[in-house]
Amino acid sequence: MLSVTDLSVRYGAVQALENVSIEVPDKAVVAVLGSNGAGKSTLLRAISGTLSLHHGMIVAGQISFDGTRINKLDPAVIVKAGLVQAPEGRQVFTRMTVDENLRAGGLVAPKDRRDPARDRVFELFPLLNDRRSLRAGLLSGGEQQMLAIGRALMSEPKLLLLDEPSLGLAPKLVSQMGQIVAEINSHGTAVILVEQNATMALRVAQHAVVLEVGRVALSGTAAEFTDSDEIARLYLGGHAESEQQARSEVKAAAAAHQTLSRWEG
Repeated sequence: MLSVTDLSVRYGAVQALENVSIEVPDKAVVAVLGSNGAGKSTLLRAISGTLSLHHGMIVAGQISFDGTRINKLDPAVIVKAGLVQAPEGRQVFTRMTVDENLRAGGLVAPKDRRDPARDRVFELFPLLNDRRSLRAGLLSGGEQQMLAIGRALMSEPKLLLLDEPSLGLAPKLVSQMGQIVAEINSHGTAVILVEQNATMALRVAQHAVVLEVGRVALSGTAAEFTDSDEIARLYLGGHAESEQQARSEVKAAAAAHQTLSRWEG
């Protein structure tokens, strides 16, 4: 569905990504992992066409979606093609109601698809239905995150880009966010999930990529990441106690992923 080939990105003189290549199979979840500054958000901006809004520039490589090169297209055209991003930081229209936010997300969709899309969002997030006439700025942090994702789903995307959806959420809500991503994917929507929470991300993803200082350090299936000393080193700097903790988390995530796969089958 999506192919990123030898992508290099700069912000002025700063090299943010260098020769990054990833593939997103049809209807798959691909987790993009890494620490702060690894280039995860930059990768999503490049894919969604919003990089120039952050003063970034693609200097090499290409991005193809459904067989069409998109890295020189306007972001609105990319959205209409079925590729939509829910940005980091719960960026909702705070003075608009929940309903108005959702209507804004559905503007690019055919009129006869907007009501079914909204019904699907309310099925996925019942709390939003209860608060549909409430201003978005009055929602809790978790509810705003739900609204940001729901607004992105209003255009019924083929591929959804999620940037740190669990950031700042309580542990219980992090687990729920993982379930939400799995539910979105179960309806045929592919997902690129950018996350620092490797445990949650590997629980729902079939494939994973680790970015380190703008480069792909590791890639493979979630199961292949089990017992990986390299992942522990990349995340936690090579300290023995931290490595053991990381290995335990990755092993638990891979086991959870296998259980989820059997349940979905």
